[in-house]
Amino acid sequence: MTEQRSEYRGDHGAATAHRPVEPDSTVDAGGAAGEHRAGWPAGGGWLRVLRLDQFALLPAVVLAIVIGAFVNDAFLTETNIVNILRQSSELSILVLAEAIILIAGKFDLSLESIVGLAPAFAAWLVISAETGGSGHDVNQYLGLAVLLLLGAAIGAVNGALVVYVRLNAFMTTLAMLILLRGIAIGFTSGKTLYDLPGSFTYLGTAEWVGVPVSVWLAGFLYLVAGLFLRSHRWGRAIYAVGGNAEAARAAGIRVDRVVWVVYIVGGLLAALAGLMLTGRLASVVSNQGQNMIFTVFAAAVIGRISLNGGKGSMVGALSGVLLLGIIANILTLSNIEPFWISAAFGGIILIALIIARFTAGDVDGS
Repeated sequence: MTEQRSEYRGDHGAATAHRPVEPDSTVDAGGAAGEHRAGWPAGGGWLRVLRLDQFALLPAVVLAIVIGAFVNDAFLTETNIVNILRQSSELSILVLAEAIILIAGKFDLSLESIVGLAPAFAAWLVISAETGGSGHDVNQYLGLAVLLLLGAAIGAVNGALVVYVRLNAFMTTLAMLILLRGIAIGFTSGKTLYDLPGSFTYLGTAEWVGVPVSVWLAGFLYLVAGLFLRSHRWGRAIYAVGGNAEAARAAGIRVDRVVWVVYIVGGLLAALAGLMLTGRLASVVSNQGQNMIFTVFAAAVIGRISLNGGKGSMVGALSGVLLLGIIANILTLSNIEPFWISAAFGGIILIALIIARFTAGDVDGS
């Protein structure tokens, strides 16, 4: 074993770990750095997963629910609550994808284009030429596999360009967003693809015990992601890389590999979000997913996912999604025009940034 000294600095710059590690190890170093960066106590157990600061946004969610109940009698009905959850499910998956990338210290603007391109290409392969497809009659389950693999492949390309070619993440993913959007519109000729097979619409239409399958799936993925990030060595390595990439690299964490895999997972989740949206709409529109990335960043920011990397929780990210979904629903029930809803989201981002700037947070990236 090679003796190598590693130093992790927390929010106040204090050294927190000096330990011998294997140069290629991602276990001990990732655990030490990730635990400190996430603000965990030294001991183990579930208490370090259920930290109270993760629930800081819940009072705002409760307040929004109370306001909604006063604004419109239909707000607290079962139908409306299920509608909020259903409409928020695909957004929550996209926020999950972006949150993991942000925690690793990067970001991806092209996720919204994957939401449109992946299901559009898969549907084009599967459906008949009469309904806008290729006419090749590809098996629907093979089409689903292509959908998910395409999302992962795009994420892999993004990650390779950012990590190995060392391109700027902002410009790279912005260019990819524009490129993928043009491809999606081009090969569909700007038309809506419809008459989709049942496997393509299942996640958006089916229900289990009265709750949409998409909601169950989103909840499950958030639970798995939260436990993975807090408990698995790779999850802790993601926090370490986002907190201080050079210190993580010195400790033996394969930083480039971690970031590349994070991009692949982000692309895969974006494709899944696109499938869920496709199922809810029972079609694929040519501009599907357009402008979703703004709402994704709004949810991430108000959910206290740091744009600096190394900080954030799945509880916070999910709380941000729910808060935006509730606010949008309240404004819709109040017959507010859609452009005012967009303006409200922009205001919410600014307020969240100001609050974070003057408290313990640093999500503004300064």
